Amino acid sequence: MEAPKYVWEGAIPLQIHLHESQVTTLPPPPPALILAPRIGYLPLLAPLIKPYFSSTLPPGVDTIWFDCNGLPLKWYIPTGVLFDLLCPEPERPWNITVHFRGYPGNVLIPCEGEDSVKWSFINSLKEAAYIMNGNCKNVMNMSQSDQLELWHSVMNGNLEAYQRVSSKLKLATVDDEYASLCLQKSQQSVIETDLPAQAKTGRVPVRLYVLSVSKDFDDLDEIPRVDSWEKISYINRPVEIRKEGKQCFLCKRQTCNWQLCMWRNELDANSHLLYFQCSILCRSKLDTLNLFLFLLHPILNFTIFICLLCYMHSSFFADKCFTLHDALKILLPELFLDESLMNVKLGGVDLEDAVRNSNEDVTSVKVVEDQGQNVCKQPEACRISSSAKIKLIRIQGIEPKLEIPFSWVANNLLNPDYFLHVCVCVKVAQ
Repeated sequence: MEAPKYVWEGAIPLQIHLHESQVTTLPPPPPALILAPRIGYLPLLAPLIKPYFSSTLPPGVDTIWFDCNGLPLKWYIPTGVLFDLLCPEPERPWNITVHFRGYPGNVLIPCEGEDSVKWSFINSLKEAAYIMNGNCKNVMNMSQSDQLELWHSVMNGNLEAYQRVSSKLKLATVDDEYASLCLQKSQQSVIETDLPAQAKTGRVPVRLYVLSVSKDFDDLDEIPRVDSWEKISYINRPVEIRKEGKQCFLCKRQTCNWQLCMWRNELDANSHLLYFQCSILCRSKLDTLNLFLFLLHPILNFTIFICLLCYMHSSFFADKCFTLHDALKILLPELFLDESLMNVKLGGVDLEDAVRNSNEDVTSVKVVEDQGQNVCKQPEACRISSSAKIKLIRIQGIEPKLEIPFSWVANNLLNPDYFLHVCVCVKVAQ
């Protein structure tokens, strides 16, 4: 539980400036310095920001919104995701501008304060539940008190309270393949095992934010600033993790003996049968001394050595995990050359079907196109060239390696709405 704890404790240092057009006093007020939770939302900072700037605001009705370098910030995207997406080279503090007038209704959907943010969060939770379980009855049937406690836990960053309430939703979790594999390897001996043919399936709701750049770069500060949301593609594609039962070689935690034999002389085979013992340690590491003696034996030939290497390879890789790289093949098949992936139905739940059947289970879930709730907001932007290259991936502020088991990512880096928010920077051909 260490990783979720760090996610919930994560925060972005903000330096918030009041827009110059709304400054009515001299000298202008200094910027406000605030530590904003990663899992939070910018409008929830209003109770801290408005009193700070209230003495200098012009008369009128307050409607708070923010921009970064002139780009209005979408209030329904978590603060940490906005930071990862718009600051490839992280700046600390992150300088943004607050406005209390002139709401850009042509760019942002209306926000009426905390209630709008709350219902956007609840709707995202319902959508995630539908993807994971095939329905969202548990979310819709939450009591008013549980719903309020869940929302307040998100607002206050209270992980324990959130886990206590969210456990009642009984949302399906994904088996941690890496942990399960290590546990099996520590408990079973080296033997070829025919596992039962049972499939372990998990659907992970993913929101992908793809920034496409035309110029290559070596340093993150060379990435051009985003001045329009048209440059970012929103893709909602649930990733289905399926692990079929199969034959695998398992290794015991303690050292175990593996006997290799060969005929020294075909004419005198019975008297010259030779056994070699090679100790194989936990996690397929060979004992250095035994391997050294093994290789020095005068009658060991190349064939036996190859057999040993093949055995090591099969025992170590037979239970390969479904990795982040595998997930990206599903999320962005356009970037991979394997043509077979292009014809495979993108795993999980078809969101169009989910919306079409929502009258039964998701009566209050409204899929808002501008929120990126559809499969892809901009079809043209989603047609990524096959010559494109992934330059940067960020999830919860970290840049994970592609070899990391995706089940670990899904279990530890989800946002409170049960979506995995992934920011990707792609270099595309001009």
